[in-house]
Amino acid sequence: MLTLFAYVGAALAEIAGCFAFWAWLRLDKSPWWLAPGMLSLAVFAYLLTLVDSEAAGRTYAAYGGVYIVAAIFWLWAIEGHRPDRWDLTGGMVCLIGAGIILAGPRP
Repeated sequence: MLTLFAYVGAALAEIAGCFAFWAWLRLDKSPWWLAPGMLSLAVFAYLLTLVDSEAAGRTYAAYGGVYIVAAIFWLWAIEGHRPDRWDLTGGMVCLIGAGIILAGPRP
């Protein structure tokens, strides 16, 4: 359960932090958007350290699938663009991959 919380929280924090930079550079928002963006990116990095794994690379690899699905959700919920069947199919493939990485038998 902690892993799920860490991954979902990290994904939302990373997307929010990156979006703050996007808003500043691409949407002409105030540079003040950068302060909460940087804080959000720090929260993202911290949350990934909560995942119980002996290898950071494996944690990051599995997180990638969760991040992709969260980004598709952001696309819809925050930016107002409805995901198409290719977005949804790709997201499912990524979640399956993340599940294989997390649940695969290890020696």
